[in-house]
Amino acid sequence: MSNRLFQTVINQMKDAINRVIGVVDSKDIIIACSELNKIGSFREIASVNLVGSRDVFIVDGYVYKMFGIHTHLEYAVFVEGVDETAIRYAKILAITLSNIKQYYDEKYDRNNFVKNIILDNILPGEIYIKAKELNFKTNVKRVAFLIRTIGDKEISSFDVVQKLFPDKRKDFVFNISETDIVLIKEICDDIKSNDLRKLARSIIDSLFGELSIKTTVGIGIPVTNIKDLARSFKEAKVSLDIGEVFETDRSITSYDNLGIVRLIYQLPVTLCETFLNEVFKEEPIGSLDRETLFTINKFFENNLNVSETSRKLFVHRNTLVYRLEKIKKLTGLDLREFDDAILFKIALMVRKYLLSKLNEN
Repeated sequence: MSNRLFQTVINQMKDAINRVIGVVDSKDIIIACSELNKIGSFREIASVNLVGSRDVFIVDGYVYKMFGIHTHLEYAVFVEGVDETAIRYAKILAITLSNIKQYYDEKYDRNNFVKNIILDNILPGEIYIKAKELNFKTNVKRVAFLIRTIGDKEISSFDVVQKLFPDKRKDFVFNISETDIVLIKEICDDIKSNDLRKLARSIIDSLFGELSIKTTVGIGIPVTNIKDLARSFKEAKVSLDIGEVFETDRSITSYDNLGIVRLIYQLPVTLCETFLNEVFKEEPIGSLDRETLFTINKFFENNLNVSETSRKLFVHRNTLVYRLEKIKKLTGLDLREFDDAILFKIALMVRKYLLSKLNEN
């Protein structure tokens, strides 16, 4: 498509410039030219140009000027002549073609199309029209991953993820911030949630192995309709945000495995505060010391089993019973009773959520 785009511009400018002008690609093949019979021929410039340089250079009576987008130079324009006018024409052509190419890519590029969908930058009615223009399959099963690097603000992490998913017709990778990378992955119909978690683990391991970067990944729910990609992305983001609040020791969180914390995360702050005040009428939960909270969490981790918890805490069983009685007196909740334990567990999660909100402010 770029060849036709360049040729259109060359045709429009050839009379005004009144010299032989054209474009060669990275393989030194002429892909557009004011003299049509030269298109497709080889013009050796690679051995003499300055690779990666944006300066003009002269070969066999022609001025060349490299141009391209992103991080590498993909093309060079050439203009007949070696005088100052030829140099000026080459620079003007390079700027013009580079801008046109960038505009074209932004308008028609599949990656940009997917990015606009998940960020709600395209109207629902236009999605299917644009998908048809790009020959983009609309009923393929896909899922969103949100990959958040910790402490890395370089492009290197993006490059690693992109290399892991090189098929640009099926998988789409792009940045949405300095630390957040989105992967829209085409998947099989029978893929399981555990398979998606394994894929997320491979991304984390690759980033740590190559760049020593710590990473967290949120996974949305797979969708089969293109318009639902935005929902899968939002679910991945919610998963990641919730994981940072409630599952600080976990690097992978899936929206379909969040449980009750997903409900808590959506509650208004005022309702959470009211709930805590109603549960802890005597003493606020914040009055519990660190040792007491540690004991409570260990008790929950061991499924309310007194003997197993005391063994893990390296304390006598009676010592743990004494601590649980103390907690009962302070809070009015007996953690050995299932209903009270559930209420206390939820209260701990609500408190953790409120603390995260305070930290945001």
